[in-house]
Amino acid sequence: MVLAAGLGTRLRPLTDDRPKALVEVNGRALLEITLLRLRGFGVREAIVNAHHFAEQIVAFLKAHDNFGMRIEVSREEVLLDTGGGLKKAGWFFLEKSGKLSGGLDEPFLLHNVDVISTIDFSKMLHAHRESGALATLAVHRRESSRQLFFNDDMKLCGRRAGKDKEPEIVCPAAHLEPLAFTGVHIISPRLLGLMKEDGVFSIIDCYLRLAGAGETIAGFRADEYYWRDLGKLADLQQAALELVSAGFYR
Repeated sequence: MVLAAGLGTRLRPLTDDRPKALVEVNGRALLEITLLRLRGFGVREAIVNAHHFAEQIVAFLKAHDNFGMRIEVSREEVLLDTGGGLKKAGWFFLEKSGKLSGGLDEPFLLHNVDVISTIDFSKMLHAHRESGALATLAVHRRESSRQLFFNDDMKLCGRRAGKDKEPEIVCPAAHLEPLAFTGVHIISPRLLGLMKEDGVFSIIDCYLRLAGAGETIAGFRADEYYWRDLGKLADLQQAALELVSAGFYR
């Protein structure tokens, strides 16, 4: 799933007449870059959530023949945030089983449209399966006012939601390492049956609740890979210079 429903307010004026997903870097829309990365990894089916200028996203996908993939669009009349957006689109991952729990447990990838990286999804998937985690989050060490806390086994134990906020610890441990989330997750469909939150909610809130209840939400260290969030105009300009040298187009 590609999370593409945001308003992209920090990218104005580019997003005054288009969704953030269709803002371009080096002549390619962010949505195109993300979908081609997923396709290169072997993904052949995806769902994209949309809200701001949703019709433009639908038209863009149609004009590009869905980039040779099966792509569905999950329209959000009201922005549902990451957790609510995933929950609304959950049918896409469960359509073969017809239920929220049971035999189907093929992991799926959740990816922010405004993130570009060279994270090795194959290694991340292997780590997810080896750990038996409910979800695996690609994380790395960088300066951020928002941090997730992991114990020595790389299990999620808490977060700091802002520079001036006290840490929220759901699983106390002798040593907790603060790491920044990259916006890339690999998730077991079993999570969908455990999402008790409704309406608008962050998936991180759900992860913390489940981690506190004993479920394994794992971290995957992505320090060695190129990564950039494209939330601001300056980030777009920098990414345009970096992508070729980072080997992104190979």
